[in-house]
Amino acid sequence: MPLPPSSSTFLLAIDEALTLLPGLPNDVAAHILSFLPYSHHCRLKPTCKSWYIFLSSQTLLYLRRHCLSHLLCIFPEDPHISSPFLFDPENLAWRPLPPMPCNPHEYGLCNFTSISLGPHIYVLGGSLFDTRSFPLDRPSPSSSAFRYNFLTSSWDRLAPMLSPRGSFACAAIPSSDQIIVAGGGSRHTMFRAAGSRICSVERYDVERDEWEALDGLPRFRAGCVGFTVSGDGKEKEFWVMGGYGESRTLSGVFPVDEYYKDAVVMELKENGGGKWTEVGDMWEEGERPRLGKIVVVEDEEGGRPAIFMLDDNDILRYNMALNCWQKESSVPRRAPYKSSFGFVVLNGELHVMTIVNGIDSTDTRRSRQQKRAGTLFIQIYHPRKKTWRSLVTKPPFQQPLDFSSTVMCTIRL
Repeated sequence: MPLPPSSSTFLLAIDEALTLLPGLPNDVAAHILSFLPYSHHCRLKPTCKSWYIFLSSQTLLYLRRHCLSHLLCIFPEDPHISSPFLFDPENLAWRPLPPMPCNPHEYGLCNFTSISLGPHIYVLGGSLFDTRSFPLDRPSPSSSAFRYNFLTSSWDRLAPMLSPRGSFACAAIPSSDQIIVAGGGSRHTMFRAAGSRICSVERYDVERDEWEALDGLPRFRAGCVGFTVSGDGKEKEFWVMGGYGESRTLSGVFPVDEYYKDAVVMELKENGGGKWTEVGDMWEEGERPRLGKIVVVEDEEGGRPAIFMLDDNDILRYNMALNCWQKESSVPRRAPYKSSFGFVVLNGELHVMTIVNGIDSTDTRRSRQQKRAGTLFIQIYHPRKKTWRSLVTKPPFQQPLDFSSTVMCTIRL
């Protein structure tokens, strides 16, 4: 496998003074080191100067393009004050990432969106409190955008969104190196009701670091989910599902959201987005109160993806032709009533995560921190094989994860 000019230059540069593995040419040693799991790189960099340079280079990402690890990035709290972590499910390894740059006037960031595009993680928008606003106890939506650079292990501040928003739909468009966002509002996790809603849609161009306004959603919509549908190797449609719009009050006092049962679809074009098409209700009245957590399993051949929803203890699959949800399977081990679930897709498998205590483990000498954080129990479903398996790991967090507010995204490195 020939290396690109930049990689060849790098290996030649370190060959004169440094050696990756004694007794081996650097190009061979580089291929060997590239198979090391990414989650272990931060511990291996201090081994020697040549390893630090190589494990921090663009060459490594190029060599790993055929052996990428599918990792999970977890944001347990406000990323300005609490470090996010990368989790490698294959090696049960955790790696901390540095917190985002802090603004002394802002605090309590939540309901933001994290998404990966290439070898970067983007953190967009959210809802927070600002000491410069009035009243102080009223949350405000954020328009901020950050990107984590895995080569420099640092955060970059990007151009802000045109409209501040939290709890919005978001999807990456890898074929054009863009990100699209839709809807959202100002709701904060401290206030389960109220908050603003918007219908604006924007597209971010990574190369130009610019946001472009597209046609807005047909209705105000927040708390929604977004994903793209591909065809012929390119993203053809942007789907926005569920969420809430208008609200009503009970007894004239308690605000209650009116949740959507439908979806809307935008045709993606190279010179801009197309018009929105409304899809009818996906379930009957009284079948379920609102959309559950959604994950998308991409088709390996570039066809239409498989969309799954976690509804209580059941996993449902979306039938696009019939516009309805059909039961796929049930979670083998049911969690306690009202406990929170995490739901992500890694390597084409559905991961249902929950924090439990009392799981049997070979490690009986647990620290106090691990006892406080509990045990992360992951039940894994393979959609093609229709089989379940499970794994257990000790999360490095100070407190148990609350999956109702934890933000997660996956990335291949």
